[in-house]
Amino acid sequence: MCTHCGCSDDATPTVTDLQSGQITAAPVVHVHEHGRDQDHDHGQAHFHPHEGGTTIRLDQQILAKNNRLAERNRGWFLGRNIVALNLVSSPGAGKTTLLERTLNDLGGEMSIQVVEGDQATLNDARRIEAAGAKVVQINTGAGCHLDAAMVGRGLQMLDPPHGSVVMIENVGNLVCPALFDLGERAKVLISSVTEGDDKPIKYPHMFRASSLVLLNKIDLLAHVSFDRARFADFVRQVNPDLPILDVSATRGDGMREWYAWLRDLRARQERLLD
Repeated sequence: MCTHCGCSDDATPTVTDLQSGQITAAPVVHVHEHGRDQDHDHGQAHFHPHEGGTTIRLDQQILAKNNRLAERNRGWFLGRNIVALNLVSSPGAGKTTLLERTLNDLGGEMSIQVVEGDQATLNDARRIEAAGAKVVQINTGAGCHLDAAMVGRGLQMLDPPHGSVVMIENVGNLVCPALFDLGERAKVLISSVTEGDDKPIKYPHMFRASSLVLLNKIDLLAHVSFDRARFADFVRQVNPDLPILDVSATRGDGMREWYAWLRDLRARQERLLD
């Protein structure tokens, strides 16, 4: 069981290559109470009780192990001049729809590869494949987030080309993905007007961990109770430097600004590596 979120080890995470149909077990960050940490092909990060019922919490050890693997992923990305983004949100905020539109609009300009994260099904990966991108699906089973070990295995299967962009669509969850570094260049938080304007102060860790907020579904503002100014004020309370872009992934509003942000991030990485 994960000490952070209660993920159980009832189901084994898997990575699926949609092109070949190959399915492999995904390693996860796992730490034993006696201090040895390993990448297992089963279970989730968890802790074990000692005899007598005393439980040793391993939160810091788990995150430290994950961070070491995340640094390995980060070096792998930099060595290939790959810009990796960790897309995070609540379920249903529109991550996959945003990815589909981005692939359709930018597919001829830049190579975009996708790692899809969900507890179950290949549904989103099939949508991404239909949009023209190479994709692998990580199914976490009972897990509520991706970790660096899972993503590392997914990258081996995805094998993105030098100079590409890798979009990692995390499991829909505003809590645990904020804690687990995957080696990405930045977290992009997709929030939607249908969720309510108080999310920044209800889930502050995610808003603090993110580099950009895409406020999605603004085409529905006339139909929901959402105060845009109130949302922005809450964001500033939690993370004063966090930019917000208003977008509609279905209608196309604000997508040019999102693409400009992405191009600028790529350009900054190019300058970093010069």
